[in-house]
Amino acid sequence: MKKIINRPEDYALDMLKGIYVAHGKEVKAANGDLRAYCTARKHEGKVAIITGGGSGHLPLFLGYVGEGLLDACAVGDVFQSPSAKTIYSATQEVEAGAGVLYLYGNYTGDIMNFDMVAEMCEDDDIPVHSIVGADDVASNTDPGKRRGVAGIFFLYKCAGAKAAAGGTLDEVLAAAQAAKDATRTIGFSLTPCILPEVGHPNFTLDDNEMSMGMGIHGEPGVWNGPLKTADEIAAECMEKLLADMPVPAGDEVAVLINGLGATSQEELYILYGSVANILKEKGIKVYRSFIGEYATSMEMMGASISICKMVNDAMRHQIDYPCHTPFYCQKQDEVMTGGVTDGGCDGTRGNSCAL
Repeated sequence: MKKIINRPEDYALDMLKGIYVAHGKEVKAANGDLRAYCTARKHEGKVAIITGGGSGHLPLFLGYVGEGLLDACAVGDVFQSPSAKTIYSATQEVEAGAGVLYLYGNYTGDIMNFDMVAEMCEDDDIPVHSIVGADDVASNTDPGKRRGVAGIFFLYKCAGAKAAAGGTLDEVLAAAQAAKDATRTIGFSLTPCILPEVGHPNFTLDDNEMSMGMGIHGEPGVWNGPLKTADEIAAECMEKLLADMPVPAGDEVAVLINGLGATSQEELYILYGSVANILKEKGIKVYRSFIGEYATSMEMMGASISICKMVNDAMRHQIDYPCHTPFYCQKQDEVMTGGVTDGGCDGTRGNSCAL
């Protein structure tokens, strides 16, 4: 294991300390709990949106805390759920009188702890709704049992935009639900990753072998086999996505090509080119594309493809809504070229900005 760390067990806390030092004007810890990562700008009367999950996935989850997106994130250790105590601390810090939406991935520990805190909030007379991202088509045939992966970005965008525009708690939940219903993802891995406290790869792949459908924590995929070309990978992925959520010719989708941590930007654009060709052949229009690292898995090499079907103008407006966090920004006046953002913040990688 070669990592720039101090003690492996301090990995998450050391990361958070660095972020607070770098971006202290934009984010803060709630009540001295470094893991209760909150926006420094509280908006009274606005629905607060709180996410949470394990470290090792930056910019997911905490990277989307900021203007036009989320209000807080409860941070767990690498690939581990955040504690109920941290979720509660974050809730107390950002709740602003309009209720709270808990929006996070479909993982057992996260569900247990968020549900526990929702009951505590009920005792405090704080209205809470919850919704889980469950977009990974490879993880289960039952949509309710699917893993939440990179497609949760679209739920963040839609719910965050609705909340920023003054929507009620029910309206913010409805925006998140519409995005959830319209989003599907599938990923693949080329290499494993190493958890700092473990010190060795979390699974093995032979040379020239890939895993289709691998989860972002190293969960098994649907097959391991010889590495395929970008065109072949895109064809298999799009076949599975469109079989699960048919998109008629003439309809529009937003496309997210997400790197898992060690995949070059060049390769992601090669993959996007293959995906765009398939969509064009099927007569499906690309409304907007997002290409870069949006939900990583430490230093895993691989990528995921997400599509979000644009069901109405309200969703288009929410996808386009300006936002700004220390890790990601999207300007109102971005120029669209063929569905890909051209412009945005200085330092752009795809649509993702390290500021």
